[in-house]
Amino acid sequence: MESLTQKQKSTLLTLARHAIARRLGISVGKMDIEHSTLNQVMACFVTLKIGNELRGCVGTLEPRHPLWQGVQRMAVAAAFDDSRFSALTLDEWPEIRLSISILTPSEPLTVSSETELLQSLRPGLDGLTLECGRYHATFLPAVWESLPEPKDFVAQLKRKGGLAPEFWSDEIRWYRYHSISFSETDAASV
Repeated sequence: MESLTQKQKSTLLTLARHAIARRLGISVGKMDIEHSTLNQVMACFVTLKIGNELRGCVGTLEPRHPLWQGVQRMAVAAAFDDSRFSALTLDEWPEIRLSISILTPSEPLTVSSETELLQSLRPGLDGLTLECGRYHATFLPAVWESLPEPKDFVAQLKRKGGLAPEFWSDEIRWYRYHSISFSETDAASV
């Protein structure tokens, strides 16, 4: 994945914010998408926070849309369709801060024990996905900020996926990926 310029990051953040604003009935201007990187089909997640609290996070692990379009779709889904939260309101609108994570393709991790899995993880770098039958979940690399210990990271990922934190099975499939992540707070400080 090639790196994004500050201008491209700013464009994606603006596109995400405008998509949510339009859904709330707020009038925003139209933007032109110029750079070919933003037209590449890439997987992404959009996260909304109010203060330090999560307010929504939706994305896809598989690339489905040109990046500029995927960011808009995921922003709207994070604001209005994340099943953990009620739909974003006009009152909350001024308080939200957006983050975007653009994902690399996932690679399988071949491990035969939880100890081996924990030793293979790179805190702060790896996003992790688990799949086990009907159970699945993922944590973006940014989750390491709140769960810096691999054991806690994996236990909470299992819990998120509907499994007991101590559950282990040879049927679990693990996948690692990386991301380029940036937020409105990053853009404001530049």
